[in-house]
Amino acid sequence: MELSLCLGDDGVQADSQALHQLVIAGWTGRDPEALERHIAELEALGVKRPSTTPIFYRVSVSRATIGTQIEVTSGETSGEVEFVLLTAAGKLWVGVGSDHTDRGAETYDVTASKQMCEKPIAPIFWEHAEVAPHWGELRLRSYIVEAGERVLYQEGSVLAMLDPLETISMYTGSSGLPEGCMMFCGTLAARGGVRPSDTFEFEIEDPVLGRRISHRYSVARLPYSA
Repeated sequence: MELSLCLGDDGVQADSQALHQLVIAGWTGRDPEALERHIAELEALGVKRPSTTPIFYRVSVSRATIGTQIEVTSGETSGEVEFVLLTAAGKLWVGVGSDHTDRGAETYDVTASKQMCEKPIAPIFWEHAEVAPHWGELRLRSYIVEAGERVLYQEGSVLAMLDPLETISMYTGSSGLPEGCMMFCGTLAARGGVRPSDTFEFEIEDPVLGRRISHRYSVARLPYSA
C-alpha cells in the first residue's frame, strides 16, 4: 500500500498513496523511571522485558490506515497514542496515530504482535519545522469508552519520549528519514493499566498555535474458530 499526501494550509492531508516504509519505535521513553513503569505494566501482562532500548520494528505498510474501524481476531488488543513522523515532499511532518497491538501475541513474540493489528493514523500532519521551536508544549492524549463513558486513558507531553531527531538518528544513523517513511515514536503509560476498549480516540495538541489533530476508531472483533 502507498499513502499519497495532499499539501494544504493546515498541514498534510493523508490519502492512501506514497507510504513505502512503516516503523514502530518501541521503548523510547526519555525518563528512565517512566520507561521502567511502562515496561513494568507490560510485564504484568506477560510481555518480556526488552534487552535494549529503543527497539525498531518494521511493519507492513498495509497496516497503516486512516479508517474509522479496524478488525481484530482477539479480545486482548488495545490502542496507544503516539506521535508519528513522516517524510514526504522532502520535508519532515508530525502527526498522531495509535500503535494498536495484540497483547496476547505480545507475550510470546513482540515483533509478530506488531503485525497483527492495523495502525490507525489521523489524516492530518503538521510540518515539523513549525512545531520544533515549541516542541515541548505539544501534548498527547487518548480516550477509551468504559461502561458507556468516555474515559481519559493516556495523557502527557511529547517530551516523555526521545526527541524526534534523536530517534531518527538511532534508526537511520543520520538526521533524516527516507522519503515515504513513517515512524511511530513511542507511547505513554496507561491510566489504570493497559486494557481493551471497543472505541479508541487519540489526539496531539499544539497549544501554542491553537490547534490539534484527533482521530477516533472502533474495534470490531471477528468470529474466532479454533
